[in-house]
Amino acid sequence: MIDLRVPIVQAPLAGGPSTPELAAAVSDAGGLGFVAAGYLAPDALREQLRRARALTRSPIGVNLFVLEDRPVDDIAVAAYADELAAEGLLLGEPHFDDDAFAEKLAVAIGERMPVVSTTFGFPSRDAVDAVHAAGAELWATVTTLEEARAARDGGADALVLQGAEAGGHRGSWSDADGPDLTTIELVRTVASDVNMHLVAAGGIADARDVKRVLAVGATYAQAGTAFLLCPEAGTSEPHRRALGSGGETAVTRAFTGRRARGIVNRFMREHPNAPRAYPQVHHLTAPLRAAARAAGDTDRINLWAGTAFARAQPLPAAEVVAALGGA
Repeated sequence: MIDLRVPIVQAPLAGGPSTPELAAAVSDAGGLGFVAAGYLAPDALREQLRRARALTRSPIGVNLFVLEDRPVDDIAVAAYADELAAEGLLLGEPHFDDDAFAEKLAVAIGERMPVVSTTFGFPSRDAVDAVHAAGAELWATVTTLEEARAARDGGADALVLQGAEAGGHRGSWSDADGPDLTTIELVRTVASDVNMHLVAAGGIADARDVKRVLAVGATYAQAGTAFLLCPEAGTSEPHRRALGSGGETAVTRAFTGRRARGIVNRFMREHPNAPRAYPQVHHLTAPLRAAARAAGDTDRINLWAGTAFARAQPLPAAEVVAALGGA
């Protein structure tokens, strides 16, 4: 497994907060920064990876979505579109796409990224072999013991164990409704059964949290929400404002059709029964969210955040890494 001076990994943070500057700053500070490929065009991903590598000589990882085209309830999606029409903003066309996985994997390999991580599923054996042939490590995001075993058997080099406290989308392969294990429970469960390097994710907000997960079997701790207020992050102004305004988090499908944890706002409260349909609902609501974000409206955008978001600080990424690492 890649050797880090500080046992801190920056969560990929797709959809805006991920930037080359953030990834480079985390890696320069001794951790491992990630560039999120999610939602980027392949050419844009290549540009971001090259920018990140120009900013640091330290290793940087890239995260890819692994999506399977599964049947969805088209009638329920259409009904949800009708429900959202009351928001009075433009809606998109719901459809499936695999986020250009093959093309983005080719970019990651071509740019010789040392770590490729995956979420929402596990790649094919050919994809795993391609990563290894390029001399890179494959880290698989998992949320259950069953997923951990499958990833181990599929050739993963490390497992990112996402507990219930984590912000943003659940990394589960099936998008099933809970129950979700806490980060500590998940690390203990997997560590007792699967002999692999483990990266604990969810609720990591300070050095005490890091020490707890390392004590029960994790090699590294992954933090996401802790970096959202860093100046290097691309977090939007209304999202930053919401992170400093208190409140509580909950898991919702309202914005994307996939379970994700965010700060509770009006949109979440008024649309509790969104259908299970990702990325169809994501594409449906994308224009609505973009317009609300541009208007500074915190009530109609996804405010992804983990349960410990109140402890996030507006500090440079290097200082966040040092604090998490106990320096």
